[in-house]
Amino acid sequence: MEKFSVTFFKYYPFEVGQKINIEDGPRKGDWEVIGVTERKVRLRCPVSLKAFEWDRFCYLVSERSGVTWPQRD
Repeated sequence: MEKFSVTFFKYYPFEVGQKINIEDGPRKGDWEVIGVTERKVRLRCPVSLKAFEWDRFCYLVSERSGVTWPQRD
């Protein structure tokens, strides 16, 4: 069999209370995780306090300590 380079992705195991930053895409920005189910994640904007529920979609890119959150542009 022929061998290929393959990229693997995995759902991120969100936990309520996490502060996250999505670096690109339509949900770009700072969020707080306020709810998690097997299929959905509920996020709240720390500035507007608006909350949204979406299908789980994020993948871990990196974790950093000592980061100012939320960020102000």
